[in-house]
Amino acid sequence: MTGWGFLLSRQWAGYLALTIVFAVVCSGLGTWQLARRAEAQTEISRVDANFDAEAVPVTDALPELDSFSEDQKWLPVELTGTYLLDDELLVRNRAYNINPGFEVLTPLLLTNGDVFIVNRGWVPTGEGQNAPDAVPAAPTGEVTVVARLKQGEPVLAGRSASGDQVATIHLPDIAERLGRDTYTGAYGLMKSEDPAVAERPMPVLRPVRDEGPHLSYAFQWFVFALMAFVGLGWAARQEYRTVNAAVPEEQERAAERARRHATKPRSDSEIEDELIDQHS
Repeated sequence: MTGWGFLLSRQWAGYLALTIVFAVVCSGLGTWQLARRAEAQTEISRVDANFDAEAVPVTDALPELDSFSEDQKWLPVELTGTYLLDDELLVRNRAYNINPGFEVLTPLLLTNGDVFIVNRGWVPTGEGQNAPDAVPAAPTGEVTVVARLKQGEPVLAGRSASGDQVATIHLPDIAERLGRDTYTGAYGLMKSEDPAVAERPMPVLRPVRDEGPHLSYAFQWFVFALMAFVGLGWAARQEYRTVNAAVPEEQERAAERARRHATKPRSDSEIEDELIDQHS
């Protein structure tokens, strides 16, 4: 068989099928990276819009206890009430700049009788026990809190806690534990409280405006998909030369390639390889 007829063989049909599958997988991964980038850009826009916005009354932002929409993330809300100090909880396994520790959840009993969970910040793990050495006390009496909204967390399989510790900020579980009407759509990361105390847990830092390397990764995956077909074409061309080696026209082209290669200046690495071969 001469010419390009070999491309119609079962073997080359298999090569083409494998190339298509590889390209589809690479394109899917590239599209996934673009979707991840879009999510990161959406989060950046949300931080820019909400993080430093003016605080609104919590009842305006969350008209129902289970209210919350994703575009409200980081939105500051203002609440007035009294901390339920005896019901304070610690969230296990929370890192702060790679250091292990806990987040402090202090329920705030609002003046209308509802409870809002305030995350007052982070404290490190203690020296000799799996608990903080000390937790800065929340102010007593009536307090006005400004907190940034965040959605509650799901239950994590295999994670458990006991006593005043919880494994995750799953608001329905916390509401059941408190036995009060509690906001279950969102909780708040404390921005400020008035009156303020002399010492408070470490506050949440403003998220970094970084969309990550998703765009470059997507480009790489699409290039891999393209290169698969380029490689298939190169392999087909090499096969064509082998199959048609006895054809006069192909012999002339092979001779021309040999002449061009012979007159082409050799690189330093080629010269070094030749010297090594001569002395081996």
